[in-house]
Amino acid sequence: GLELSHCVGTNSLGPVGPWRLGGPCKMKRVRTVFKPEQLERLEQEFLKQQYMVGTERVDLAATLHLTETQVKVWFQNRRIKWRKQSMEQKAAKLSQFGVIQPATADSTDIKDHEEDTVDVEL
Repeated sequence: GLELSHCVGTNSLGPVGPWRLGGPCKMKRVRTVFKPEQLERLEQEFLKQQYMVGTERVDLAATLHLTETQVKVWFQNRRIKWRKQSMEQKAAKLSQFGVIQPATADSTDIKDHEEDTVDVEL
């Protein structure tokens, strides 16, 4: 299940849903903590295919006792990590041959894929 973190100074109503409101705290989503078995299975599926959609995502979510949104966001974040690792490996190979990589290449490639840029986990 989801755990909500409490903020000092929140109003007497407490947090609303998975988001916190009120007082000196800003809206903040509590990060999902995946079990090692869930992460292992998610990584296995990612190795097979980088995009999980439709009934496959629904089935995987049910199998792992996660919401479909949690699986979707995990895949989005994992694709970002994968792209970043790929760019770093490319840059390392190029530097071995003395080729200089432009400094803005990493940020440009990631910004081109805005649909995958998700900082919030559900």
